[in-house]
Amino acid sequence: MSASLLARVPVPVKLAAPLAVALLAAAACSSGGSTSSASSSAAGSGSSTSSTVITTKTSSGGSFLTNGAGRAIYLFMADSTGKSACDGACAAAWPPVIATAQPTATGGAQASGLSTITRSDGTKQVTYDGHPLYYFTGDTGPGTDKGQGLDNFGAKWWLVAPTGSSITTAVTIGGAGATSSPTSGGGGGY
Repeated sequence: MSASLLARVPVPVKLAAPLAVALLAAAACSSGGSTSSASSSAAGSGSSTSSTVITTKTSSGGSFLTNGAGRAIYLFMADSTGKSACDGACAAAWPPVIATAQPTATGGAQASGLSTITRSDGTKQVTYDGHPLYYFTGDTGPGTDKGQGLDNFGAKWWLVAPTGSSITTAVTIGGAGATSSPTSGGGGGY
């Protein structure tokens, strides 16, 4: 570009191209070292998204699904089979269980019940017996189930039994004796 033509280009435009190149280079460098998505990091999933493990823990209400680190997993009664009704603010409070490969079942979880669906943002959400699966940001880690029986975003949230049905009873999990008491009972699935 000639000096006279360059002199007429506003300063912000002159800086935009080099700045865009620098930002792209920085993003490429910083993304190379991490494979976890924002959703799984926010959820504290405790496992790499390339090998999402679904297993079970036992509580006073029976066995329920967790991730490989023991974090409770929930289903949302507003979902329909194979389709999530939770996005935006809902997904911020109830992060979907995300995987980049076929999830793995251990413990009492059945491999035949595991699958994935594609969310509107292109990520793969783990499903169990057709139910999209979620974490709850109010859980402080393994051994907590503060989301059990909550009525958020228009429907109830329940722990998931290895059979794929919702656990709608009061539950005591972990060694600390934390108890969740749902406000009302509900159906055993959709």
